[in-house]
Amino acid sequence: MADAAPIDIPSSIRPDTGANAILARLAAATQVRVDTAGRTRIVWRTIGQGSPLVLIHGGHGSWLHWVRNIEALSAAHTVWLPDLPSFGESGDLGVEPHAPDRLDRLVDAVAGSMRRVLGSATDPGLAGFSFGGLVAAHLATAVPGIARIALLGSAGHGSMRRQKLEMMDWRTEDPEQSRAALRHNLAALMLHEEASIDPLALAVHAHSCRTTRFRSKAISRHPLLEPALDRFAGPTLLIWGEHDVTAAPADTARRLVANAPNRDWSIIAGAGHWVQYERAQQINQRLLQWFSPAG
Repeated sequence: MADAAPIDIPSSIRPDTGANAILARLAAATQVRVDTAGRTRIVWRTIGQGSPLVLIHGGHGSWLHWVRNIEALSAAHTVWLPDLPSFGESGDLGVEPHAPDRLDRLVDAVAGSMRRVLGSATDPGLAGFSFGGLVAAHLATAVPGIARIALLGSAGHGSMRRQKLEMMDWRTEDPEQSRAALRHNLAALMLHEEASIDPLALAVHAHSCRTTRFRSKAISRHPLLEPALDRFAGPTLLIWGEHDVTAAPADTARRLVANAPNRDWSIIAGAGHWVQYERAQQINQRLLQWFSPAG
């Protein structure tokens, strides 16, 4: 296990000095750990003191999907944030982008890294967002001792999506066209309120999209979540934003918790898919409560 210098925030994600200051401060506040013992290099960031809490980012994401939650959660927990293999600064998974076993390989790589990074830590909590929710559900039984999990806007539920706007291709050499497409995609998929699409959200989204080398879309749309949840007997919290376009939140939640007394669910009013960004204060309070010793 090696230490590395805090990340340098590249110019591609500096839309204004305010967003840059937040990202630079957060990068400086986290300790970077690089695990090279497994099948690929996995970069982790850690901050805080207390019981361990692992946060898994979504598809086309990075550890910065939790940008508005890290400091609040680190007040009560040692927070661990990986860039998943083939995302962000971590190494490539080493499989074809559409390999049918790529989810299993990713989960296996992250599970091994979690065991090495957490060491003898007991009863870690685990939270995942979007595609990361599906990953977290699989990790819950792949890593011994997971105490409880929280899945935010989780993928893999297999039910109807409500997305009305088509995504735009942001891969262009024209910076303004790329920026406009990324902003459009935030509105189409990630965030409900126009005011939520601020410079920080755009910075995180741009950086995360540009450093993603894993194809998660097809996996996210398969009904892989419920079988994973059925294998985990611990307390499980499912959270969706009221306006999440990747699901019909209440219907999906009711179906997933039916006949499963270990599962609970919440719908966060006014929020879209990226619920922990758009309603950060509510989510921070809910997660602190959920992962407290009293539950």
